[in-house]
Amino acid sequence: MNWSLKESEKIKQSIEYLDTAVLPLLPVSLKKDMEKAALMTEFIQLLGFRLERMFKGRILLFPGLTYLTSRDVYALLEEVWHWEKELEKEGFTHLFYLTSDPSWRVVEKELTGTLIWLPAFSFQKMDEGGRLSVIEEHVKQLSTLFLQKWQ
Repeated sequence: MNWSLKESEKIKQSIEYLDTAVLPLLPVSLKKDMEKAALMTEFIQLLGFRLERMFKGRILLFPGLTYLTSRDVYALLEEVWHWEKELEKEGFTHLFYLTSDPSWRVVEKELTGTLIWLPAFSFQKMDEGGRLSVIEEHVKQLSTLFLQKWQ
């Protein structure tokens, strides 16, 4: 399910059956690396939406933790830990982080949830079919990881 007003009633009715949260980690920059951060954010959001569609009713896709790339990833850990505690308290037994920012790989062992890092690439020169094909291939590969964690 998607964190949205439209689905909020369904989320309330199904919250006891939702055991998996997906939290995208989305970098933002207003400096020279703006395009790189925007690319990572766009890629991860597309991937998250497709994952949510595939596992509708089993996962809850949150809007994402947006952060400035100028912040140290260790400083961001405290915010992530708050998410982990709150989601655990609400009964989520599986937490996945989606990101294209390699900074998170440095602190992966500090996270309770599973970090999924995928390098982002530009879709600008691809047609809609090509974009969908690439995203679907990633989702297919990630679905294996999700299914393994659920067993």
